[in-house]
Amino acid sequence: MPYDIEPRLLRAFTAVADELHFTRAAARLYVAQQALSRDIRRLERELGTDLFVRTTRQVTLTLDGARLLPYARRVLDAQDELTAAFRAAPERPLLVDVGVPIGTAHRVLEEARERVPESCELVARFHSGLTGAAGELAAGRLDVSFGRIAGLPAAVQAGLDHQPVRLEPMAVLLPEDHPLAAGPTVRLADLAGETLYAGAGNPQTAEWTDLAERLFAGRGIAVAEPFPEIEGSREFVRVVRKRGWSVLASVEFIDVPGMVLRPLVDPVPLSPVAMVWRRGLHHPGLEALRAVARELADEDGWLAAPAEAWLPPEDAHAMGSARP
Repeated sequence: MPYDIEPRLLRAFTAVADELHFTRAAARLYVAQQALSRDIRRLERELGTDLFVRTTRQVTLTLDGARLLPYARRVLDAQDELTAAFRAAPERPLLVDVGVPIGTAHRVLEEARERVPESCELVARFHSGLTGAAGELAAGRLDVSFGRIAGLPAAVQAGLDHQPVRLEPMAVLLPEDHPLAAGPTVRLADLAGETLYAGAGNPQTAEWTDLAERLFAGRGIAVAEPFPEIEGSREFVRVVRKRGWSVLASVEFIDVPGMVLRPLVDPVPLSPVAMVWRRGLHHPGLEALRAVARELADEDGWLAAPAEAWLPPEDAHAMGSARP
């Protein structure tokens, strides 16, 4: 008969009992599935009984597992009460740059907020590019950002850690009366002779302008002349409409009245989105963001490149993938 069962093992057990799914339970606890399975096997050895029936299709509680569950919950509730009575001051808010309130980074942030306790605050910031955000990360005025890590200077990258999140297909934002706006997609070759805005003149988004120049090279597509940094989505909409620009974008983008978003094809150019944070940073909010990003990438195939895709080799290396 066991005399000293670690609360961690009981927490692993109750998570699996609630989810009846090892992968979801591991994500809920922010642990690897192998580690979770190992804890369950250890608890079963200590109790001398099987707690779950596992098949390739489902996980169910055994009779002993169902008998253990209310006891495990009471033990964990008591531990939580004890911890709360002597808890240190809450973690400081984690400052997370998502660029705009739509798209990949925003979705990761919103889902991570559902995973963290009330005491853990994830505060959104809206920087216009990773180049600008990287300086804020280094200075400690920002904790997490998203964007093209390979577009940063090597000296800047050395102070950062990153996790690949998504190879996001790129698109073009066109005036609705543009000849290319009629179709569901736009071939890159059909943009020959066009001039597209890609953030030139904005030092905060230098990594995006560099990616555009690489994509346009040899295709007869020009980058629009430098323009001062445009702050905020409302001002962006105003300037773009006034100047009649077409815009290089990603497939998830803010709505611009009078303009339409068309995915680019033949090949599909990819915008590499990584989650980036200051090296050495430790915070439960960061762990939640990383867990959500991994889960979404797996579920939605975010890191799978299309058969016909374009991505610079240094970006493929930074994102941990072979060159498309």
